[in-house]
Amino acid sequence: MSRPNERIALFLPSMRGGGAERVMLNLTQGFIDRGKQVDLLLAQAEGPLIEKVPQEVRLFDLKAPRVRSSFSGVLKYFKKERPQSMLTAFDNVNLVALWARRLAGVSSRVVVTLHNTPSLNRKRTSTASQKLHSALFRCFYPWADGVVAVSNGVAEDYAKITGLPRSQFRVIYNPVITPDIFQKAQEPLNHPWFTPEAAPVIVSVGRLSVPKDFETLIRAFALVKKNQPARLIILGDGELRKRLEGLVAHLHIDADVDLPGYVDNPFKYMAGAAVFVLSSQTEGLPMVLIEALAVGAKVISTDCKSGPNEILQGGKFGRLVPVGNVALLAQAIEDTLSFTHKFTPADLSSYHQNFAVEAYLKVLKGDRCE
Repeated sequence: MSRPNERIALFLPSMRGGGAERVMLNLTQGFIDRGKQVDLLLAQAEGPLIEKVPQEVRLFDLKAPRVRSSFSGVLKYFKKERPQSMLTAFDNVNLVALWARRLAGVSSRVVVTLHNTPSLNRKRTSTASQKLHSALFRCFYPWADGVVAVSNGVAEDYAKITGLPRSQFRVIYNPVITPDIFQKAQEPLNHPWFTPEAAPVIVSVGRLSVPKDFETLIRAFALVKKNQPARLIILGDGELRKRLEGLVAHLHIDADVDLPGYVDNPFKYMAGAAVFVLSSQTEGLPMVLIEALAVGAKVISTDCKSGPNEILQGGKFGRLVPVGNVALLAQAIEDTLSFTHKFTPADLSSYHQNFAVEAYLKVLKGDRCE
């Protein structure tokens, strides 16, 4: 058997713009900065982040309509390229990579990453599907050379549903904070609401989807508006756009709510916000919350599984409110706008790009990573 080359491969479904994709981009740049050769395998080479893939990266478009359909492409890649290691994200991608590596018979290391809390997602699936997924994870994740969770909450959740020992899951926080965040945060913000004399602006960022629960945020904002001037901007796009626009119209707050869609630089909005709010029902490790803290925003988050409590250390660095509670979220926003809650500056060193890149390189090489 020939020895693997020095390349690091990353495998994702696409570059459609989620948190995991941005994590992989940050890791990719960190690997390149350290002189590593990097390949990027995509089931489908599409999405707004495709333009941000560094030029040094070899891009492999597997042209697969579904992740599971990419199995043959990944198998061929392993047999031909024999990378030193492969890093993957999302359960379906993780499993395809592990099966392809095993069938290819190569010595490439495969490290899988876990980005969400499956116990909450499983509530929307049948009992049979839940049992099947647990069995798949329990049977095949031990094939991995490393299983990395993005937070302690994610690691504990997977350990619980799989029955695998918690010690088998290593935690490495996402490489969220990169030098360009602070540069982008200082760029001019050409939006009429961000002026010294304007009403305070509440900002949130995320896909317009059920797990982000922007409906609760919009309803909470409507309560805030009854007591004081304020405006709300939600950056992002998704399948619930029309539904959320309909709710805004129903609550008669159209003039004070803006849904501009996906923006290339959300950091200048975070930096200009009177308060940043995360209203999610579930998270793995919410990057936007860390980014908002990094650029100096005051933050409020739902205490959802998992990540916000870890990041904010139980409310030390920002306000935590129960998931889906409109009244308490509105009260937290009003309190924060009136400066009645002050928080200790957060220690974000564990979320810096350099920290995560070094930790991942150790796992990919097989070194111990404490």
